[in-house]
Amino acid sequence: MHTVPIQPVFESWRDRARELLASGVPPEEVLWSDEPQAPGLFATLEEVAPRGAVPKVSPVFLDLARSVAAHRDGRRWSVLYRVLWRLTRGGERHLLAVATDGDVRQLQQWAKAVGRDIHKMHAFVRFRLVAQDEATGREQFVAWFEPEHRIVLLAAGFFERRFAGMDWSILTPDDCAHWDGVTLHFTPGVPRRAAPDEDALDDLWRTYYRSIFNPARLKVSAMQSEMPKKYWKNLPEAPLIADLIAGSGGRVEKMLRTEASAPRPAPKNRYLDSLRDRTAS
Repeated sequence: MHTVPIQPVFESWRDRARELLASGVPPEEVLWSDEPQAPGLFATLEEVAPRGAVPKVSPVFLDLARSVAAHRDGRRWSVLYRVLWRLTRGGERHLLAVATDGDVRQLQQWAKAVGRDIHKMHAFVRFRLVAQDEATGREQFVAWFEPEHRIVLLAAGFFERRFAGMDWSILTPDDCAHWDGVTLHFTPGVPRRAAPDEDALDDLWRTYYRSIFNPARLKVSAMQSEMPKKYWKNLPEAPLIADLIAGSGGRVEKMLRTEASAPRPAPKNRYLDSLRDRTAS
């Protein structure tokens, strides 16, 4: 049995998996561990030094493995290596197309959970203004987020594209992402106390959230499905939710009692006038 210590990231698993695969070490002889351990506790991989070429694997598997590696389930490394072995040494080249296979189904479930977590991070990160760079004039923002899985490296590209015009940092317990307008880089995670407290932008966000809240379309169960309560503690609009829900019935009744206002005349616009003339004819 080979005990293989790795860092809890895809690249670390990939490098060790290549060595094991090239040496012909089967999955049942490998025990993976991404837990911090005392130096010298584990045997090195010298005894299984590569003896042959590393079989090629499809980009589809690599993309799947990169997502699965972000999951927190400790079994992910062994299942990934078992599927890798079956795809290459086992001769099951089309294994990923077998949706009923237990290993494939498990990887897909983990990847789906990671995908959902990335979606939640994209939706619920709230930046707070902390400073302004005197040299460049760029505002600097910081956000705190607590993902279910280690998704910061996978999710950060969205924020780089979406908020390219400002300097920002996203802090989490596992990893932190930083953008300075030129480079996206990552640092180790930090505790919650490292994140800034409430600022004036929170008041602006609460005003916006209150203004777009539509009591006539309120579905509490659906809202909590999309915005689970575990995220509320880090959302500036969260303190408003209970009161808005409680008062939604009265607001709907008021909306129903209010007479509809007269439609405003159509604006004078040559292009719009031509469209209306075409429709009339």
